[in-house]
Amino acid sequence: MTNHIIIDGYNLIRRSPALSRLDRQDIACGREALVARLAAYRKLKPHRITVVFDGAQAPAFAAARNQVKGIQIVFSRDGEPADAVIVRMARQEREKAVVVSSDAAVARAAASCGAATLDSPAFEARVAMAVALEGADGPEEEGAARRISTRKKGAGKRLPKRMRQHQNKTAKL
Repeated sequence: MTNHIIIDGYNLIRRSPALSRLDRQDIACGREALVARLAAYRKLKPHRITVVFDGAQAPAFAAARNQVKGIQIVFSRDGEPADAVIVRMARQEREKAVVVSSDAAVARAAASCGAATLDSPAFEARVAMAVALEGADGPEEEGAARRISTRKKGAGKRLPKRMRQHQNKTAKL
């Protein structure tokens, strides 16, 4: 089962050192760089990815919904914050959704709907790690057969069911 990753676009861009530098030069460059990174990640992990941006900063003549390189891009309506769109999408998807935002209010609202949440720096680190380990071209023949496990051996304390489900969802990213 694939997850639907719903990303607070400007939140992720402004929390990332590399993307925020591009964003300060030109806001469109920051958006394009984020979509390019997510497209490389999507080649490796076949999750549905939706990036939500505030419509107030949308480019002129931009469609409210657009798809670029398999990444769905959504701009909120004029006067509506992107946070409201993200929460609405999380309510629709419920357990299938993983919301990426460092905004505590958005994360709380999404978690109350049953969606898993992940803060922006943690998600960016996962994307960077996946792309670095697998490479943008995909796994090599020799490296794909041999994986090194980092699982600890021995009995451990079992987490509550809700937290185990959250970990299972985010582990697939």
